[in-house]
Amino acid sequence: MYNLSSKFNTFYNDHVVLSRDEQNNLRDKKDLNISRLKSGLQEYNTENETSYSVVEIIEQGSMAMSTITQNDQSEYDIDVAIVFDKDSIPERTTSVKNIVVDALKRKCKQFKTEPEALTNAVRVEYADGYHVDFAIYRRYKNEEDEYEYEHCGSQWRLRNPRSITDWFNTKNTESDGNIRKVVRLLKMFCKSRSGWLMPGGLVQSVLVEECIQSKDRLDETFYYTIKEIRDRLNTDKSVNNPTDTSTSLLLTAKDEQKVKNLSVRLTNYIKKLDVLFEDECTEDQAISAWNDFFDHSYWGGLVTETAESRSLAKSASSQYRVDIVAVVEWKPSIRINLKTIGGRVPKNRTIYFNAVPNFHDFDAVLWEVVNTGDECGLDKGHTQTGLNVQETTLYRGTHKMICRVYRRGTLLCSDEVKVVIK
Repeated sequence: MYNLSSKFNTFYNDHVVLSRDEQNNLRDKKDLNISRLKSGLQEYNTENETSYSVVEIIEQGSMAMSTITQNDQSEYDIDVAIVFDKDSIPERTTSVKNIVVDALKRKCKQFKTEPEALTNAVRVEYADGYHVDFAIYRRYKNEEDEYEYEHCGSQWRLRNPRSITDWFNTKNTESDGNIRKVVRLLKMFCKSRSGWLMPGGLVQSVLVEECIQSKDRLDETFYYTIKEIRDRLNTDKSVNNPTDTSTSLLLTAKDEQKVKNLSVRLTNYIKKLDVLFEDECTEDQAISAWNDFFDHSYWGGLVTETAESRSLAKSASSQYRVDIVAVVEWKPSIRINLKTIGGRVPKNRTIYFNAVPNFHDFDAVLWEVVNTGDECGLDKGHTQTGLNVQETTLYRGTHKMICRVYRRGTLLCSDEVKVVIK
């Protein structure tokens, strides 16, 4: 296998691993929202003569397992378990979630999206793409005077809020840290095309732990592990909870489809790495292969500039120019400039596009929507005309809105914006 380990390690260290500052930023957001919850609960208790209190706070998910990766859309999930004593809260799960939502709403009034009760958590969402999920648990002591925990979903279910993190950290240590590295890299692949519907971090972690192939070099460790995952998924697409192997992690048809998507995409994209095993493989070919696989700006920046990119650069210096102003109707009374939204735009929002050419003697403005991703299906795009148009966000993925300005049938200039929909 062509040895590109120096550049591969640079990619991993500089573009995959989340910086210490960003990790601290995420934990600051976590701590801030925990403080909001506690303060809101105190206010709720005073008004309702109750005494609800969080007795344990447990970091969960990719933050606890240190598998969060860098994300251009700042779409970071912060998972926190909050634990109540069983005998201090209502029995109905919806009642408990509503109490938590009420407490958070009291302290999150400046948010554009209110805290929301989901099936398995209560979510606080930031406009810049971050969100904090509070998973609710209750605890009680068993006959051995040890705490048992139950998770608040559609009903109360026995679940230890620490078990997944403990499992992952133990297995990662046994692999000399290779599992965490490969999970991070696999996450980068799975999110490399925003329209893809791919499995979440836990499913990826289970597959990596099962299939890890530790080698001397990181690029080899990653390649041979994903090859093993590909082969495993070709024969068996089930994925079970590692701390309770009788329970599947694929609870819906959508979950199963995501695993099928991973299987297909690993099969297709691993083929693009075949050149790495050719005797005459050059460094440029190796860089191009990893660029095709990860579709990341780091690898793209290493690829020799093409004639097409030079042509685009030349056309960009033309005297004619058009700028696109895009505004999202976040709520009926709130509009936000698309550029100021750090994360993805929710579905079913209206976006108003305005073309602003730097000249006046044009006679036609054509807009083209280019849709990508799994959800759009056959709806790959359409066109509109006029200086001002509007569109509705419908499909997850990174889509483009292209504006072209013409004079007597000749294209004088164009511009485009990305619209990333969650």
